[in-house]
Amino acid sequence: MGVGSIVSRIVYLHVAAILVASIFMPLALYTVLRDAAEELHHRALSGQANEIAQYLHAEPGGSLVLSLPPSVRELYAESYGRYEFSVLDDGGRVAVSSAAEPAPKAAGPSGLSAVPHFFQYRRGEKLLYGADIPETVAGRRVWVQVSEDLQHRDVLIDDIVTDFFVDVGWVPIPILVVLLIIDIGIFWRALRPVVQASALAASIGPSRTDVRLPTAGMPREIVPLVQAVNAAFDRLEQGFRAQRDFTADAAHELRTPLAILRTHVDTLGDEAVARALRTDIAGMSRITNQLLEIAELETLVVAPEQRTDLSALCVEVAGFLAPLALAQGKQVAVTGADGAIWVEGDGETLFQALRNLAENAVAHTPLGSTVELRPSAPGSVDVLDRGPGVPVAARQQIFRRFWRADRRRPGSGGLGLAIVARIVEAHGGSIGVEDRAGGGAVFSLRLRPVGEVTARSDSVGNG
Repeated sequence: MGVGSIVSRIVYLHVAAILVASIFMPLALYTVLRDAAEELHHRALSGQANEIAQYLHAEPGGSLVLSLPPSVRELYAESYGRYEFSVLDDGGRVAVSSAAEPAPKAAGPSGLSAVPHFFQYRRGEKLLYGADIPETVAGRRVWVQVSEDLQHRDVLIDDIVTDFFVDVGWVPIPILVVLLIIDIGIFWRALRPVVQASALAASIGPSRTDVRLPTAGMPREIVPLVQAVNAAFDRLEQGFRAQRDFTADAAHELRTPLAILRTHVDTLGDEAVARALRTDIAGMSRITNQLLEIAELETLVVAPEQRTDLSALCVEVAGFLAPLALAQGKQVAVTGADGAIWVEGDGETLFQALRNLAENAVAHTPLGSTVELRPSAPGSVDVLDRGPGVPVAARQQIFRRFWRADRRRPGSGGLGLAIVARIVEAHGGSIGVEDRAGGGAVFSLRLRPVGEVTARSDSVGNG
């Protein structure tokens, strides 16, 4: 996932959301548990106060008497140590108590609240939770105070709340992490059509201008973008087609005037002038033919089932160029593998590429030297010459159309190596150039192999 990708942004936001949720979810659960525990305390203490009030009655003299059954009395026994109670009259005086020291009075106009009041207080080392519950006994208002020791080992609810973060607080974190992993899978599945469309768009080039991005299965928000991209590809295809048609038409139109011009030159009386003009016309014809080749190669598509033997192809190219090389006092040789080297590719266009490389080498190698074609496994050909070599700064430029190191050289339009590069690109291969040991250049062509080869060192000279 890239830094600026949709998935990375969504995952980043989800991670931030999970971090926030991991903090606030336990806090929210803790608050809920604490409030629930507090509510349980309130209910329990209120129920105890109501129960104690049921056993209160007033004597004829007005004093309050409490008659608890043994089972209830044991609950408030000092030996049990969990609960204690006190009953206060309407003057705030302790009438009955199970504790040596009653709980503090709640705040109110007369020192006691007219509504139930719950509070927490300390008595020595004890931490207690108390309640003042107003009750009516024999027409009199009394307050029943009930307290619970929070440090008593039986107070399980408080222990659960206190230890919540240690025991339970971590539980949401792995759950949220699992949800994040599930979310990432969902995002990738939802964006898979976009990723596939991106890969398809990357394959579109001058040789595959008819490819369009699919809209089926694409997210609704992305469909307008895909349609706009397809419309742009339509315009690009029209531009490429117009360019190819113009190049092909121009080359075709030039052939006829050149043929007529060659005929007129043949009728000239001055043979020296005629020879110079024929050389110029031959160069112009070569450029015209190369323009036609460029136009045709723009639509070249190599079928996967096409196969070519590089060894046989090199021998064929050497035989084709041998007369030209011999006429210039040079030689063409095939060295390297003797057996077949099968590669994926169209034999006709690969012959054209190797011929252009070898012709270029013959043109630059000095008199008396040899241009070598060296096929090797698993699927490469090196073309070696003894020329001046190619400067490092120009090694990327020489494969561009109409680029020439020496523009004064006649008969060269800077298209030969561009044609080679286009053919190699259509075959999914690569081409490069390096210096040759002892002087000269080595052009290396790499193709996709489809077979094995038996190699031995050999040299096949021509002429």
